[in-house]
Amino acid sequence: MKLYYAETLAPRKTCAVAEYLDMPIDYVFVDLRKGEQSTPAYLALNPNGKVPTLVDGDKSIWEADAIICYLAQRAESALWPRTAQQQIEVFRWFSWNNQHFYRYGGALYFEHLVKPWVGLGGPDPAKVAEAQGFFRKHAGVLNQHLKGRKWLLGDDLSVADFAVGVALPYAKSAAMPLEEFPEVQRWHDQLNAFDAWRNPFPARQDQVAVNA
Repeated sequence: MKLYYAETLAPRKTCAVAEYLDMPIDYVFVDLRKGEQSTPAYLALNPNGKVPTLVDGDKSIWEADAIICYLAQRAESALWPRTAQQQIEVFRWFSWNNQHFYRYGGALYFEHLVKPWVGLGGPDPAKVAEAQGFFRKHAGVLNQHLKGRKWLLGDDLSVADFAVGVALPYAKSAAMPLEEFPEVQRWHDQLNAFDAWRNPFPARQDQVAVNA
């Protein structure tokens, strides 16, 4: 298998799951600043010109949430739950995250980290304020859900935890008010206990990441 990635949010979850599962993967770094995601060779793998992309034999799989499910299933890992009801719960959290929590955590990540990284200047105060407001709203939903639960689906870690938590390693540097939500903080602290979560990206000689 080959995993094409950059050191940004969506690829982070795929690299973290692959590392957690100790998958036999060849990592291929895609330099976004050089436009490598737009080359004909890469577009043949992923017509969206986005990262990540997983190639397994003759299969090319794109979209990070699909990739982490594929990896967990291929490894026969409990990260992909066995029951239909729990699988529905995974997709519920994927959908909620993409429409709400990740959307606004990602907006803060973009304003504070991506913009200066690509030379677009500093954060826009109005956009930051708007994203923080929505982040608080949705973090409140997550905080309430996590009361009495160790992980999103209950007692067992799943791909949903890797997906929903992906922006939180950058909370401090991206001005996400994570400290206001003790259950979310507790849950993320549990993820931080995994080396695969703290250090998901493979080492490179030219380390140029968008990180804290």
